[in-house]
Amino acid sequence: MCLSTAYSNEKSPEHLIAKNIQFMRFEEGGVILTDLLDNETRVPGAVKSIDLVNGVVIIDTEVA
Repeated sequence: MCLSTAYSNEKSPEHLIAKNIQFMRFEEGGVILTDLLDNETRVPGAVKSIDLVNGVVIIDTEVA
């Protein structure tokens, strides 16, 4: 199973947004992350990078 961890702006423990992300969708002005238990986390911003091999998503939360 391929699950990801999402961070704001950079990969570091203090920037952790959510773990065990199974699904991402995009809405105007933000990203909605759904974890393994179907909990949703809404994050304003835009995807900066996605590392599919290591399961890391970086979301730029500083975009206007």
